[in-house]
Amino acid sequence: MKKVGIIMGSDSDLPVVEKAASTLRELGVPFEAHVFSAHRTPEEARAFALNAADKGFGAIIAAAGKAAHLAGALAANTVLPVIGIPIKSSTLDGLDALLSTVQMPSGIPVATVAIDGAQNAALLAAQIIAVEDKALQEKLIALRKAAKEKVLEKDKAISERLK
Repeated sequence: MKKVGIIMGSDSDLPVVEKAASTLRELGVPFEAHVFSAHRTPEEARAFALNAADKGFGAIIAAAGKAAHLAGALAANTVLPVIGIPIKSSTLDGLDALLSTVQMPSGIPVATVAIDGAQNAALLAAQIIAVEDKALQEKLIALRKAAKEKVLEKDKAISERLK
């Protein structure tokens, strides 16, 4: 099975990123997590992206706040799918990171999830890897079924309560 790279621009992004790691762990998807900054460690970020495919990665998740150039910097150096997680900061509540992540120039795509949307980033990475992994597809289907059942249980409880 291909691995997922989780790259965060700062260790302050860890509380959000832990949700991605937890989701990948739950699905049995191997991953590595690193702190590489697009601005403070550009050589290391570039080297990771350049070598990711050869090292068995199938997708990269990039979490960054504020200017949030990390996902784009990684995507510029790999053809692997890159999924950006804009991180909410105290300055502009994550809108700056969202716009920096989603507004990529033509030819260098970055998939972008919601602000602090680490779980969806992990699920999207797993879905990308599952294209060629039937067992992972089955785990994702089971996860969706469990989520559906949870909602239907809540529907039943609310319907009963409000009769």
